Amino acid sequence: MEENFYFKEFLDSYDSEYVDSLVHVLNDAIAPQIDCTACGNCCKTLMINVTQPEVEQLSDKLGLPIDDIKEKYVETSLMGDMIINSIPCHFLSGKMCSIYEHRFAECRDFPGLHRNNFTNRLFATFMHYGRCPIIYNVTEQLKMDMGFISPACKDV
Repeated sequence: MEENFYFKEFLDSYDSEYVDSLVHVLNDAIAPQIDCTACGNCCKTLMINVTQPEVEQLSDKLGLPIDDIKEKYVETSLMGDMIINSIPCHFLSGKMCSIYEHRFAECRDFPGLHRNNFTNRLFATFMHYGRCPIIYNVTEQLKMDMGFISPACKDV
């Protein structure tokens, strides 16, 4: 979206810690209003990285041997990185995660607006802008709170 390109340029003129503080406040206010279990867009579209301890926890949760978990659910790259081998995620049931209480760290962390360095992660944030209601609403409120006016709108 062209407007977000201009917004990125706009944010570049601000101190990143200041922007982080605004994003954290907005995330804390907006995220609890969004029921992620009624959406599931991230589970439908994202590649999920997993760790060996998470594979072991999944093995315990599902009562399957680790080798079976890896064969059925995990792909390993040449570098040894592991990812869930299906998009959408195997564990998406309707719009909910069937292992929600045991979901992977990367899933727990998404959309990551609680972390610092928001302005350094804008590419990924804007990539998920249309996918995640939390990202969309935090970004749009941030634009309003910071008085951002898209150059495309100034001529209207």
